[in-house]
Amino acid sequence: MIQNKGTIKVPKVKFDESENLVIVASPTSSKHDFDFYQGKWKLKNRKLKSRLDNCKEWIEFESTQEMYSILNGIGNIDNYLATFDGESFEGMSLRLFNPKTKLWTIYWADSNEGILQPGVVGSFENNIAHFFTKDIFNGKEIIVAFRWDARDKDNPIWSQAFSEDKGENWEWNWYMYFSTFDKI
Repeated sequence: MIQNKGTIKVPKVKFDESENLVIVASPTSSKHDFDFYQGKWKLKNRKLKSRLDNCKEWIEFESTQEMYSILNGIGNIDNYLATFDGESFEGMSLRLFNPKTKLWTIYWADSNEGILQPGVVGSFENNIAHFFTKDIFNGKEIIVAFRWDARDKDNPIWSQAFSEDKGENWEWNWYMYFSTFDKI
């Protein structure tokens, strides 16, 4: 069984008076934060079978991913390939860095839904990044968190969590453990 390396605390989620998320870039945030990620990767995935229903059963599978830089380095795109229950699955992420706010926004789309999911927004600090957005899951308002742990640039970890209580508690529901395939 794949385990998550160490415990990293999720930053406190903040809201403005209209209940919008308030996300401020770290002082070190830059368009180079995802440079480590360029190239081809092998991934070991660990995903909860179902989310936000006290499920304890994990599904483990392998996948591949390839990322390349766009827009003179202020963006990147990756292509994610896996097989679920004998069916091919394809996902893609688009990441954009806003030079004015110094925040990254990550968008996801996949072959199951064919829609661009709400962007998660955040930045890196000390090679760890947290990204957040509000969303609806099974009719409930939630906060989604993505985490990138790039302390080991050759073996980064991406993970996802949902919160039903405005970030007080988190259910981690997907981990991706990367290893180099053919880095550029």
